[in-house]
Amino acid sequence: QVQLVESGGGLVQAGGSLRLSCAASGRTRTSYAISWFRQAPGKEREFVAAISAISITIYYADSVKGRFTISRDNAKNTVYLQMNSLKPEDTAVYYCAADRGLRLIPAMKKPEYQYDTWGQGTQVTVSS
Repeated sequence: QVQLVESGGGLVQAGGSLRLSCAASGRTRTSYAISWFRQAPGKEREFVAAISAISITIYYADSVKGRFTISRDNAKNTVYLQMNSLKPEDTAVYYCAADRGLRLIPAMKKPEYQYDTWGQGTQVTVSS
């Protein structure tokens, strides 16, 4: 199996930027699609972005499209989420999740999708 650790969260002013990292360890030679989710206080877990194992397919939530960019560096076993033009409503704990295989499918946008592995999350706080 693969283990995931998120990093890069912090406190920023509205309009600022952060880059989150999702570092994988363990059986990293296996192909994984990676998704980012977030959960804000009092809200349901929300899909943010996803990327297939070799970056052929990428999904974004409408709320972040044009502001966030997901990418991966498989040589470093790391997926990134570049977040620009941050808004207070982006405040949440951000989690990455891995699904074994080459494909990225729409069902992976759903919080109830059965991912193989989840990270523990990193806090992002955007002040107004």
